[in-house]
Amino acid sequence: MKKLFLVALCAVAFSACQNKTSEGETTSTDSITNETPVIAEADAPKVQVEKAIYEFGEIKQGEKVTYTFKFKNTGKTPLIITNATATCGCTQPEYPTAPVKPGEDGEIKVTFDSTGKLGLQDKVVTITSNANPAFEQLHLVGDVKEK
Repeated sequence: MKKLFLVALCAVAFSACQNKTSEGETTSTDSITNETPVIAEADAPKVQVEKAIYEFGEIKQGEKVTYTFKFKNTGKTPLIITNATATCGCTQPEYPTAPVKPGEDGEIKVTFDSTGKLGLQDKVVTITSNANPAFEQLHLVGDVKEK
């Protein structure tokens, strides 16, 4: 019975942390988040990625593959990238920390270390930014063979 009461209390506490906006969207009232504010789509930065999937082919286990994904801000306001995360620790993305102005190009360098990996690989990099629509995911795809 105590567990049920505790679960109900937690559910009420979490739902109390959200407010409804005039358009019915749910937003958090927590002012200590690292999320980038959402900009209206008409004024938002838009990203055009030159090539979102890089196929590195066949490599031997232990080799590293590095590829630089190129993109352009085709929107009306500066693009701010706040984070880039990969599906595992074997893949390291490097992204621009300075805002990318409208009309400017940017690069995201991704390095995949195949140590301990075998077979077909699809390493996904997710970019967190203020782009609207969201930045598409980047992929490093290939086959890792034994030494």
